[in-house]
Amino acid sequence: MSEDVKNSADKKEEGLPRLEISEIYRAAAVLSDVARHTKLMAMPLINPDVPLYIKPENMQHTGAFKLRGAYYKISQLTPEERAKGVIACSAGNHAQGVALAATHNGIRSLICLPAGAPISKIEATKRLGAEVCLVPGVYDDAYQKAVDLQKEHGYTFIHPFDDPKVIAGQGTIALEILEDMPDVEAVVVPIGGGGLIGGIAFALKQLKPEVKVYGVQAKGAPSMAESVEKGERVHLDQVATVADGIAVKEPGRLTFDLCEKYVDEIVTVSDDEIAAAILALIEQQRLVAEGAGAVAVAAVMFNKLPLKDVKTVALVSGGNIDVTNLNRVITRGLVKSGRIADLRLEVRDQPAVLSSIANILGALGANILSVHHERHSASKNINDCIVHIEAETRNAEHIAAIEKALTEAGHEVVLRR
Repeated sequence: MSEDVKNSADKKEEGLPRLEISEIYRAAAVLSDVARHTKLMAMPLINPDVPLYIKPENMQHTGAFKLRGAYYKISQLTPEERAKGVIACSAGNHAQGVALAATHNGIRSLICLPAGAPISKIEATKRLGAEVCLVPGVYDDAYQKAVDLQKEHGYTFIHPFDDPKVIAGQGTIALEILEDMPDVEAVVVPIGGGGLIGGIAFALKQLKPEVKVYGVQAKGAPSMAESVEKGERVHLDQVATVADGIAVKEPGRLTFDLCEKYVDEIVTVSDDEIAAAILALIEQQRLVAEGAGAVAVAAVMFNKLPLKDVKTVALVSGGNIDVTNLNRVITRGLVKSGRIADLRLEVRDQPAVLSSIANILGALGANILSVHHERHSASKNINDCIVHIEAETRNAEHIAAIEKALTEAGHEVVLRR
């Protein structure tokens, strides 16, 4: 390393608190009677080329890993800080972790949540004993409101990711992975603000540096990916993704530094890929994951990372999905996985045409869900009409075979989703 580069690195670290591996072991001791040691589960069907296991943190008491960092941070507060109460901001999961930890320790808690947070997360936070302040906008808006209230009332602020004790709590996951699978070769972790991957990557690189650590973000909220690529923290003007738990506009200072040092690669996945991963977890393990919780599985499922024949653990970070949104997510997952075919055909408007189409689909084993016949549509030929068919299918290859058979029978497929 040149002297100029070394000086630049030193300046970048200036003022940042240090994270020590001993802190993560202390956190593990504190959490031993609080957080579940979630056991690894084999997922052989997600990607046949990858020996994949998941760590289901959606099975934690609050439905997400956030309990770890929040509880450890609150457990270390001074008597003076406890007396003032705590405040936090969250898209939902950190809120529940703070609420449970504060209530368990007899401390008052106030949580600022984005007004658009899932109702299930808002109500769960209240049930765990916290006061809730809903803030218009996304996580970053809730964060600013929490900062303002903290200054006004003197609360102790519990940051969701950019705090060394919170990060140490999340890092206990790495200790459990190494305990359960000492020969692990790669760990894939969701990224929002970076506290989870920061703690896991730091611990793994201290204890077993040859393990690859990969991060995954939603395409609609790639703040850490863009920050690491540019070598400085990036603030996104807007974020939009089904993975609301990782919809963060800007990573933290400490978490960005940890990701630059210890994370091998960061990739992104689309909302459709996330939906397909949620569906796969439901079908293969009967596990419900939220959008943020499924991004690591999506990255493995759609070959975003070099994991062929690599013994891999993917973290399912949370399962607090709003049930009112689950049906839409499952439908998107079915389409992305080739389990639903959405076909639009231009056909001759004459007797037996619909029967012919139905026979072709039936012969190939597709189950028709709906048929919409548009006689007055703007088709190319005046004697033609549009038939819109939705059918249950097995996979993308099955849909391609159906499309080929329809075309060979003289039915033009003008649109396929």
